[in-house]
Amino acid sequence: METMSDGPVTTLPNNSFYTRRLPEGCAYCQEGAKMVLLVTGQCPTGCFYCPLSETKRGRAVVYANEKLATSDEDVIGEATAMAAEGTGITGGEPLAAVERTLHFIGLLKDVFGSRHHIHLYTSVLEPDRVERVIAAGVDEVRFHPPVVLWTRIDSTPLAAIAARAGVPVGLEIPALPHLREETRGLLEWVAATDLSFANINELEFSATNGDRLRRYGYRLKNDVSNAAAGSESLAYEVLEWDLSIPVHYCSSSFKDAVQLRKRLLRRACTTAPLYAQITEDGTLLKGVIECPREALPGIRSRLGVSSALMQWDEERRRVETSPEIAQAAAEVVPHPCFIVEEYPTADRLEVEREPL
Repeated sequence: METMSDGPVTTLPNNSFYTRRLPEGCAYCQEGAKMVLLVTGQCPTGCFYCPLSETKRGRAVVYANEKLATSDEDVIGEATAMAAEGTGITGGEPLAAVERTLHFIGLLKDVFGSRHHIHLYTSVLEPDRVERVIAAGVDEVRFHPPVVLWTRIDSTPLAAIAARAGVPVGLEIPALPHLREETRGLLEWVAATDLSFANINELEFSATNGDRLRRYGYRLKNDVSNAAAGSESLAYEVLEWDLSIPVHYCSSSFKDAVQLRKRLLRRACTTAPLYAQITEDGTLLKGVIECPREALPGIRSRLGVSSALMQWDEERRRVETSPEIAQAAAEVVPHPCFIVEEYPTADRLEVEREPL
């Protein structure tokens, strides 16, 4: 068993350096305040632009943000970890698993109270199922009608559902340039009903929808984005149509640069260990020492650091510490040392690794 007790204690930077350092303005984060709860990956609609991943598509799985949830505790734990102010329930199709959806609505309201705002996405235009989730506590419904219904939306019960919902009901669709006229007709119809708003999202390529999008003639906007060329132009055109309801546009870059970043920052500020540095993008910088667990006490002793600043990571079988301590360790320990950047999410996706 290695102790390294014979060597000198290495002098480290002033310990005041190792207080939690948060990006400026983090306390005022508003966007990204909702947990994304996928209650099922199953969906009967089959939209050609659906970006759902292979790990979720068609599967009866539950994900709380990036965490595969196998229990109520997983869902509540993730909401707590990011200090969620609300939840967006999505799928797949949440109303294809309506009992499970009702369960999670009740659970979230019971644990976090009535102020925990829940909105739900659905393409199901069935009054009974919609009314059940509203009665259970859903605060807002965002309908995503299949493309085949856009030109005959007046034959559906959507207007009647909105009229008696008792909560805000809106429309949410992607900006599809090859369906410009259909989009205009749909939105003009929505403006004449009791729907409260329309959300337009920039069309995005994913690993699962790329072939289908290309069949419709879509191409990437540029080589640094997943957005489809022409989608944003149509969205800006929609904003100029002077519709009598609020119309909101969400770009691909906004989702990544603002919503995702803010959500990562919230989770990082709540869950990051003291030794981790939180970047402006919401990722974590850590020092890593690849060594057996029994080497940890000797490394701490050699470097003169407390257990709060150097811990064993059982999941990844390694020692974690601050980047600065790892740099000092690289000078005196016979083990590989790194600085790693990773997401503060449940899956802890590693972004970059720098050997020391």
